[in-house]
Amino acid sequence: MANSRTAYLPLATYPDLVPDDAIRAAVTLATGLECDLHVTAFTVDVPAVSSPVGGLFLNIPEMIRTTEENSQAEAKRQQELITGLVPASVSLECSTRHLAPGAMADAAASEARYHGLCLLPWAKDHLSIHDLAQTVVFGAGRPAILVPPAPGPAALDHVAVAWDGGRAAARALADALPLLKPATRITVLTVQDEKKLHHHDIAETLAVSLRRRGFLAEARNVRLDGRSISDGLQDTALDAGVGLLVMGGFGHSRLRDFVLGGATTGVFANLRLPVLLSH
Repeated sequence: MANSRTAYLPLATYPDLVPDDAIRAAVTLATGLECDLHVTAFTVDVPAVSSPVGGLFLNIPEMIRTTEENSQAEAKRQQELITGLVPASVSLECSTRHLAPGAMADAAASEARYHGLCLLPWAKDHLSIHDLAQTVVFGAGRPAILVPPAPGPAALDHVAVAWDGGRAAARALADALPLLKPATRITVLTVQDEKKLHHHDIAETLAVSLRRRGFLAEARNVRLDGRSISDGLQDTALDAGVGLLVMGGFGHSRLRDFVLGGATTGVFANLRLPVLLSH
């Protein structure tokens, strides 16, 4: 029987390649969340270039053909890798789209709107993968999970929620709760020394609310002590054995490089565990 949720997994094949370890971690996470998978591999369609001078020294049509063939071969390899990882309990659908280099990120954001959530395999130093992920996070209107190339838990039984009592955090929590089982432990993390809060016990207030809804919830205050907010949250989550950190994504889709919030910027710069971002 098909699962009730479908996770969308977009994969770039040009100019940067998604690490296999990040793909494996994303498939493991989808299985733990009991999601079916829709995978789209984006292959590159390089526009023809007219350069009489360059043609004297370079075989440009051959270079284009080789680039496109390598991209298509990588898409096939990625899909074969995923097919070998997906258990029988997960329904898998794979597709390939052949697009110009600059069109991949927007196409992924558009496709993501037809699915329950997005899984975004992460590579720290690959700018094209960053661009695709940020475009999906801020343009799709769906919750998205950044997945680093590190082994994650086989079962998602403990998550953390970054909570400041604001609208973005509430939206992220609302997007995350349907993914969780009633027995899931939830640790509510509130940073105490980063900005003024509505009142000092907002983490416990949320934990009480979650317990009333049947979750095993506890509050935990976080002090940065000179760390960035992203490092403070991720350090605390990892120390607690959390498999997923849930937080609101702050930024503007057209100007995201300039107006990303501090926590969001830190997560994109140094992702260390799966993080659900909701914008």
